[in-house]
Amino acid sequence: MICVAGLGVSGTAVARAMAGRGEKVVVLEGRDGERARVIAGELTALGVEVRFGEPAEPPAGTSLIVTTGWPPHHPLLAAAAAAGIEVIGEVELAWRLRPEGAAPWLALTGTNGKTTAVRMLTAMLLAAGHRALAVGNVGTPVVEAVTGPGDVLAVELSSFQLHRSPSIAPYAAAVLNVAPDHLDWHGSMEEYARVKGEIFARAGTIVHNADDEWAARLAAPYESAAGRGGAARSVGFTLAVPRPGQLGVVEDLLVDRAFVADPVGNAEELASLADIRPFAPHNVANALAAAALARAYGVPAAAVREGLLAFVPDPHRIAHVARVAEVDYVDDSKATNPHAAAASLAAYPSIVWVAGGQLKGADVGELVRRAAPRLRGAVLLGADRERIREALARHAGNVPVVEVAGQDTGVMDRVVTEAARLAAPGDTVLLAPAGASLDMFAGYPARGEAFARAVHRLAEGHDGGAA
Repeated sequence: MICVAGLGVSGTAVARAMAGRGEKVVVLEGRDGERARVIAGELTALGVEVRFGEPAEPPAGTSLIVTTGWPPHHPLLAAAAAAGIEVIGEVELAWRLRPEGAAPWLALTGTNGKTTAVRMLTAMLLAAGHRALAVGNVGTPVVEAVTGPGDVLAVELSSFQLHRSPSIAPYAAAVLNVAPDHLDWHGSMEEYARVKGEIFARAGTIVHNADDEWAARLAAPYESAAGRGGAARSVGFTLAVPRPGQLGVVEDLLVDRAFVADPVGNAEELASLADIRPFAPHNVANALAAAALARAYGVPAAAVREGLLAFVPDPHRIAHVARVAEVDYVDDSKATNPHAAAASLAAYPSIVWVAGGQLKGADVGELVRRAAPRLRGAVLLGADRERIREALARHAGNVPVVEVAGQDTGVMDRVVTEAARLAAPGDTVLLAPAGASLDMFAGYPARGEAFARAVHRLAEGHDGGAA
């Protein structure tokens, strides 16, 4: 019997897939609710048993547990380990279910930028004529795609998914960056980084951010190994001028000195900085990572540029909302940890920072210290706003700070009003929270939408309107 831990998107996909193969499936779900009951009803019609409540022991007869993000210390998973029952993740199951001749995987992970990079990669593959699908943490469960029509999969993997994926072997794999996040889940920064590095273990080509200390460290053991076709197995990308074996930036061009016949003597132009939207240094890094994976798969340079031009950014990622009284308002609600917020803050010279939420055990001191010269003010909300205020007091004592308390629907209107009061013409009011949103909102999209609505209301009440 297959036991599926969790009734979310991935758990539901696993239950459907295994029931479709004639397996007896039991799904365990700790949280009850109307939506969960509807999904449970649909699965019951397929012969799947769904049990609600916090499970402490595997059901009798369980031969395999497929978990979809439950932490390693959960009592069910600990009991399974003690009983000798194998526990794997949805991604590992998908890998095992691949048919002969299945589509290769171009996989990537990182603390930030994963979804942007995987969508850029997919656009490049499509531009090259491939039937490419973006799957994994981007929203579509991998288990749904492994028997689908795509001839190559662009796979976004979180640390949760990599934690229990011991045999996946991507054609090429990339680590975009590694910074403190989900430490409450993994237990330590070292363990979090180790899990991220698992994406490299069986990959054909290793792609890493040469500007990121942890990513470079994870790639180091593979630098002397050979990849497919005898080519260098390890490829770096950098925002600087690339060395042989790297992709990077020369003046205003993205160039390749890795996937060319003579990396020492030649480089190939891939695109220009103007082709990257929205433009920010971290998005240039995302584009280079995507290009490296695409080039590892044989995508021509022209398709890299075509893919970048066709790429449409997801919402709530440094999205310009409006200009009011010569102040720009930008929604980067997806910046749910300090590393992402730092990248966002680095993109603007003069900022009124809107921050706060659930910091998930991360420290914000270094973020504030680096951003301090750019800050003109800060408006704080959410559960851990006091920790951000303390960091501002230590590292940016001259920056005016306003705290907005409360959990009601009018909080964001007060936040935007206070931010407008602190801002001067030429400033950017930037929502880059550095924390998760679930203390106040249904998710980071809801937080970003609340910010945008509040900005539009501000614009409507302003004589100059919004441009």
